[in-house]
Amino acid sequence: MSTSSPAKKLMTAADFFAWAKTCPHGRFELEDGVIVAMAPERVRHNLVKGAIYRTFGDAVRAAGLPCTVFSDGVGIVINNHVVREPDASVQCGVEADLDAMSIVAPLIVVEVGSPSSERLDSGVKLVEYFSVPSICHYLLVLPEKRVVVHHRRRKHDVLDTRIAHDGGIVLDPPGMTVAVSALLGPSAEPEAGP
Repeated sequence: MSTSSPAKKLMTAADFFAWAKTCPHGRFELEDGVIVAMAPERVRHNLVKGAIYRTFGDAVRAAGLPCTVFSDGVGIVINNHVVREPDASVQCGVEADLDAMSIVAPLIVVEVGSPSSERLDSGVKLVEYFSVPSICHYLLVLPEKRVVVHHRRRKHDVLDTRIAHDGGIVLDPPGMTVAVSALLGPSAEPEAGP
C-alpha cells in the first residue's frame, strides 16, 4: 500500500522524516520518493527480531566495542529518495544522536526475511544497503529456512556471501562473533513431551 505526499511529488529523505514526525501510527519506508506502509508482522518475525537485538547487544558488550545496537524503527538513508528501516542495525565509533530518526554510519544491517519479503530483501535491499559506504555486513535471517545469509564487503567493494546453518558469524569490523542459532530465534518445531 503506497501513500504519496499531499503534493503528489516525490519526497526526499528530509521530507520523509518531517512527515514521519506527524504521521499517526504505523511503520513506513521511503521507496523512490514514495511513502510505503510496512505490513504488520507475524509473531515469529517479532520474536526473531528480539533475539537478534539481544544477540548483538550481548556480542558488543562481550567484545567491549564502542557500538550501539538498534532495533527496527531507526532509518537508514540510502539516498535522497530512499530510506529503509532494517530489523536491526549496528553503528560503531559514532555517538548516536538521540533526537535523530536515522543513523549516520551503520556498519551492520539485518533483515528478517519471510516468504513474501525474501526477494526484496535479497535483491533490491542488498544493492541499496551496500550503496551506503559505511555498511560492511548485511545479514538476511531466514527463520523458516533456519539459515542466515551473510554478505560481507571486502576491499574494492567485493562482496563475499556465506550461507550459515550453524556455528558463528564473524563480523570484522567491528570484531565480534554472533551465533547463528541465537539469530534464528525460536524454532517452529513442537517441543517433545515428558
